Amino acid sequence: MAELVRTNDPAMISVIEGLLASSEIPYDVADRHMSVLDGLIPVIKVRILVPDERLAEAREMLVDAELGDWISR
Repeated sequence: MAELVRTNDPAMISVIEGLLASSEIPYDVADRHMSVLDGLIPVIKVRILVPDERLAEAREMLVDAELGDWISR
């Protein structure tokens, strides 16, 4: 699995999950509950992961949706 996005913005996580689901790109949300445990300290960010072989497709989908600035580098 490759990291597509790393953020603690719940609205953006929801939007990206919806886009991935509608494009039938499998994904996993890592550290969703860990980010809650740290309280207000943004040390642990939620990571959206996609299969390595679908990473380019997922990145292109985010760029097409004008969300390219959210892609992990």
